[in-house]
Amino acid sequence: MFVTASGVDFDEMGYAMSRFEIESEFYDAGNTVNQASNSRSKFKKPLSALDHEIAQLTKLKSEPKEHFSKEVPGKRHLPVSTVKMLAGREGNYSGRGRFSAADCCHMLSRYLPVNGPWPVDQTTSRAYVSQFSADGSLFVAGFQASQIRIYDVERGWKIQKDILAKSLRWTVTDTSLSPDQRHLVYASMSPIVHIVDVGSGTMESLANVTEIHDGLDFSAADDGGYSFGIFSLKFSTDGRELVAGSSDDCIYVYDLEANKLSLRILAHTSDVNTVCFGDESGHLIYSGSDDNLCKVWDRRCLNVKGKPAGVLMGHLEGITFIDSRGDGRYLISNGKDQAIKLWDIRKMSSNASCNLGFRSYEWDYRWMDYPPQARDLKHPCDQSVATYKGHSVLRTLIRCHFSPVYSTGQKYIYTGSHDSCVYVYDLVSGEQVAALKYHTSPVRDCSWHPSQPMLVSSSWDGDVVRWEFPGNGEAAPPLNKKRIRRRQFYL
Repeated sequence: MFVTASGVDFDEMGYAMSRFEIESEFYDAGNTVNQASNSRSKFKKPLSALDHEIAQLTKLKSEPKEHFSKEVPGKRHLPVSTVKMLAGREGNYSGRGRFSAADCCHMLSRYLPVNGPWPVDQTTSRAYVSQFSADGSLFVAGFQASQIRIYDVERGWKIQKDILAKSLRWTVTDTSLSPDQRHLVYASMSPIVHIVDVGSGTMESLANVTEIHDGLDFSAADDGGYSFGIFSLKFSTDGRELVAGSSDDCIYVYDLEANKLSLRILAHTSDVNTVCFGDESGHLIYSGSDDNLCKVWDRRCLNVKGKPAGVLMGHLEGITFIDSRGDGRYLISNGKDQAIKLWDIRKMSSNASCNLGFRSYEWDYRWMDYPPQARDLKHPCDQSVATYKGHSVLRTLIRCHFSPVYSTGQKYIYTGSHDSCVYVYDLVSGEQVAALKYHTSPVRDCSWHPSQPMLVSSSWDGDVVRWEFPGNGEAAPPLNKKRIRRRQFYL
């Protein structure tokens, strides 16, 4: 059973089917429910509703058309019920006899993947990476103990490929699946990235034993033999290039067709923890670093200037992850200042002209809690569009993402957290609409299925679990919680 703030009980299915109608009565008071546990809790109030172009864009992609949602004067605007949407389709209110993409998103986005969890895998090694393929048929998980597993989602989560990584240093820092799902690349604290043939018939892929894991050398000829590690790795949309962020403050682009490094940029003044392509063209690259800055790079003018197209300031501490909305305009970043920020690159400046000065406290996120005196600090030149708080970014480079385009219209932001939860925020209102509680160690990464109400979380407790709506009609089985031995150094 779930309990609302008013004490009214609902069974699991009834609650999930009507959760937005119920919550709308309590949002003004800042009260809601914890969708992932049976205990009472309250989510934080939103700071303010987002008043920006992206709010309108999100509504256009995730709200029903006017013929479904006519507001009554004097009454609070509520989401249109599924029954009304279906009746409207049968009555051909739209004149087209079918739902629009926004109508579909409006219905699907109401059903958050909060039931469960159901086990995907349980290991004794810390899970670092989670990733659904573009079509949701495959899922990739990377673990610290040199292991990467590819699961066939459509065949009951059977392991399709069990990869033992080659020449691993410390952990699998990142993986990326090619758009055609034929190849997977993985990185560690080394300049060599390895590539694996996903489509081969061999399930056990032992590096250079059962299969060849070709090495892609990201080191440049003029780096003096300096060894560095790669924190972040992404395929381009066409699958022809890889972009990587590294511990030597650089961004690298590797041309897979030419099999050589095509671009190296001394991009930041500290570790580049995260990189991604800004859109399908591959011209724009976003990067985030421990120098607290997000930077935008336009490859069409790099040869002329060799400088970023712009800089985005607002984080008070290093940036752990960046996710692009895919439109070449908006992105989100997770920061060690315990906040996610939403950015519009049209607000970027030409350089980092604002000097933060020295902080008045000593802090290292790898083994210290965030200082209480720093929680209310604000960047004097904050260029972000919105800030989302409530999760915890400590010990490791915790990742955040936009929710899927197809099923939600990207109306949510979700993130792992050091406090062992997965948090979901409403992009427009800033409301924390879900907190998924199961894990016993930090959740470093999580991934939302591109078309189904399903989310998979991976944690340092070694568990990879999935959350669904409405699930398979059965109660989630009890999962064995394991005690994981803590280590002293983190990524």
